[in-house]
Amino acid sequence: MGDVQIREWGAPGDLGWVLKSHGELYAAEYGFDHSFEQSVSRTIAGFAQADPARRRGWIAELDGRRIGSIACSPSDIGEDEVAQLRLLLLHPDARGIGLGGRLVDTCLAFARETGFRRIRLFTVDVLTAARALYERRGFTLTHQAPHAGFGPPVIGIVYERDLAGSPG
Repeated sequence: MGDVQIREWGAPGDLGWVLKSHGELYAAEYGFDHSFEQSVSRTIAGFAQADPARRRGWIAELDGRRIGSIACSPSDIGEDEVAQLRLLLLHPDARGIGLGGRLVDTCLAFARETGFRRIRLFTVDVLTAARALYERRGFTLTHQAPHAGFGPPVIGIVYERDLAGSPG
């Protein structure tokens, strides 16, 4: 594998790449339809409106080519001390090298440094590799229910974890 870097969002095309990659990859791998891409678009728009001091997004690059993303911002539920992990994505070429863990660790470190006490995320049952990664990083399942709106039927899952204690 070549040179892998994680950098903050900010280069021209970063947000467009995150949206396009989510739409294309999740359609190809899970049969998600345009409604999923619309959901990602709303997530990106909400992220852009959050307090800049309390949000951050990152792009993973391999030899200068975008291959992954993740973001952290205040929770949608409006609890001031709770962060939300969002938009984790790894291109198939970037899987299996520990990059997903590095992205999640980057997000956790930012949330901790920013003063959040807890972090949560929403995912779906078919994303088994991501779910295993979250569980290895100390997230626990707090809620699950059928979720409509991505095309095929899925189970929506909420994970949370405390940010106190050891990193990662």
